[in-house]
Amino acid sequence: MRIYGVIGWKNAGKTSLMERLVTDVRARGFTVSTVKHTHHRFDLDRPGKDSYRHRAAGAREVLLASHQRWALLHELGDEAEPPLTEVLAKLAPVDLVLVEGYKRDSHPKVEVFREGEGRSLIQPEDPTVRAVATDQPIEGLPVPTLDLDDTRAIADFILAETGLRRTAEEGPSAACFDPPQLQGMASVDEAQAALRGALSAVTGQETVALGEAAARILAADAVALRANPPGTNSAMDGFAFAHASLPATGEAALTLLDGRSAAGAPYPGQVPPGHAVKILTGALMPEGTDSVVMQERARAENGLLHFDSAVAPGSNTRAKGEDVAEGAVALAAGTLLGPGEVGLLAVLGLGEVAVRSRLRVGVLSTGDELAAPGSTRDPARTYDANRPMLLALAARWGHKAIDLGHVPDDRDTLRTTLDKAAAAVDVLITSGGASAGEEDHVSALLGSEGRVTQWRVALKPGKPLLLGQWQGLPLFGLPGNPVSAFVTALLFARPALSVLAGGAWLEAPGFTVPAAFAMTKRAGRREFLRARLTAEGRADLFRADSSGMISGLAWASGLVEIGEQAQEIAPGDPVRYYPLGSFGL
Repeated sequence: MRIYGVIGWKNAGKTSLMERLVTDVRARGFTVSTVKHTHHRFDLDRPGKDSYRHRAAGAREVLLASHQRWALLHELGDEAEPPLTEVLAKLAPVDLVLVEGYKRDSHPKVEVFREGEGRSLIQPEDPTVRAVATDQPIEGLPVPTLDLDDTRAIADFILAETGLRRTAEEGPSAACFDPPQLQGMASVDEAQAALRGALSAVTGQETVALGEAAARILAADAVALRANPPGTNSAMDGFAFAHASLPATGEAALTLLDGRSAAGAPYPGQVPPGHAVKILTGALMPEGTDSVVMQERARAENGLLHFDSAVAPGSNTRAKGEDVAEGAVALAAGTLLGPGEVGLLAVLGLGEVAVRSRLRVGVLSTGDELAAPGSTRDPARTYDANRPMLLALAARWGHKAIDLGHVPDDRDTLRTTLDKAAAAVDVLITSGGASAGEEDHVSALLGSEGRVTQWRVALKPGKPLLLGQWQGLPLFGLPGNPVSAFVTALLFARPALSVLAGGAWLEAPGFTVPAAFAMTKRAGRREFLRARLTAEGRADLFRADSSGMISGLAWASGLVEIGEQAQEIAPGDPVRYYPLGSFGL
């Protein structure tokens, strides 16, 4: 097992960092155990517990077992405290053991150092400390300094130190992206189902202020700190009273009190039976009241409030917690936070939330023919449209888009670039080189030195879609034609990136509209055609179906889906239409 330590002086924040590291490393698909050392006279058991009574009676070992966990308490008596090596031998095999404490042992460690501790660094006297995680700049250290609040960077450092990033493809830890091999050319449904069933989150978590949480994914259930509404209040401007004060029929005449209850300024006293008080929308119901009559249905005369007594109990009120109860789960982990979700969390009192770290999506284009836009007028060169387009898509979907540049048709250069990407990003999207030609180095290199789990999909445009891994790094090899790359990114990369980021698999909602076109389709591949709706609500197609005509992407407002079967489509026939907005655009 790989072992890495977290040390530091008391109250430096070791346990908080351990907690965050366990969450981050587990989210990447690795198994983690921990060892915690204490120098104090700390007992795991408490007087009065059955297990404590067993031990006090003289039992050498007490084993507690339930449906949730088991624990073994072993009495050392006069024996010496066991060394770390002996403690580690008691653990079941895992990918990584994180050890808190045990400063004097020889395993590699990260030191936690906070400003104002009043103690000196451990690192200068301890060569086993390989990095310092700190909340202040420290100059002149022979080891890296890491931002104590950047859990992701600290976890990256530990995984790199232990070699887990490189070996993730070899064992079950790679389960975050290991779809089963499908035979031959898979259908769209088969490829999506295989991909969906193989994915899990690879991102860690961090806590951010609510104002920075939009477009982030919740890392833990968001629990209401208080109810909404926080107290029973009025839904109308009117008068509050006790319903029991009303006569069975006829007109009510209640004594009208001075003062009022307003939002943020509740009525200070109690309303006696037979009385009423002015109340404004959103104001807390005064003590002694349970109903509200709207002001336009009442009249005040000579200190009395008159209105028809046919008012239902609780009328025009909003009960405490009728929206969300205090302590209830308001939003589940994995929820993508939009403006509505942020508003909900705000009203429930959450000033900050635990969110997933942004997924680092690397984008790489390949091919000798590519040139930077505007760099040349040579007609033999093609401007690289895919990379800026895919970077824009990844950013639009809320991920951290990382430009990995352009690689020519050279296998050694591609290998070096992929190696660097494996240490820098969470998932890689390439375009070009995914087919079977002699210059298609992405598919060739993945096939010989990486892992290819799926190659071709029965899709038009976008048949040469490659799903694979490089050193455990999930890789989407998209076609080189821009329209093909765009469509495959929407259908496969978008929902997969959401899951890898800690969210849900995203389904694109579509609807049926009449066709404004005629076409004859052969059996074989499912097609997604660039389209937009006419003023009459019919789907019209772009003037050509060439996957190289990228102007169609700017023209289109959606895609029309045509199934795999052979069919004749006439104007007015129903077709399935997906607005681009249903793909998060």
